[in-house]
Amino acid sequence: MEAAVLERTLTELDHIRLTRLVQRAAGSALAQANHPLCKLLDAADVVPSQAIPRDVVTMNSRVELWDPATEQCSTMTLRYPADADPASGAVSVMSPLGMELLGLPAGSTVRWGTADGRSHGAALVSVLFQPEAAGDYLA
Repeated sequence: MEAAVLERTLTELDHIRLTRLVQRAAGSALAQANHPLCKLLDAADVVPSQAIPRDVVTMNSRVELWDPATEQCSTMTLRYPADADPASGAVSVMSPLGMELLGLPAGSTVRWGTADGRSHGAALVSVLFQPEAAGDYLA
């Protein structure tokens, strides 16, 4: 049984920038088409930056996650790979967790796997900061 695909909403600018990022990272057209971020981009609902709901995770959003396994909350910021620093809570959009967060609204459940094969899950409690909600449509 396949996992349910969660509906994603992206801004036009995030969609353009992330499409270019996948093109550079994946190289060939076949590799691009099979890249998990490319599949997410293809399936997403794309809206103007001014129309994105305030509770949706966009690039450079800071979010609060609740981990039921540890019963702890954590905050993370979704970043482009060059700006990622997991130790300080800046997670890359190219990471499994980053791809899971992108375009989801608060209240969603995210599930991702790690390189060592472990599976994790968390509740997306809230979007603490979203550039578009703050009036920054070019972040």
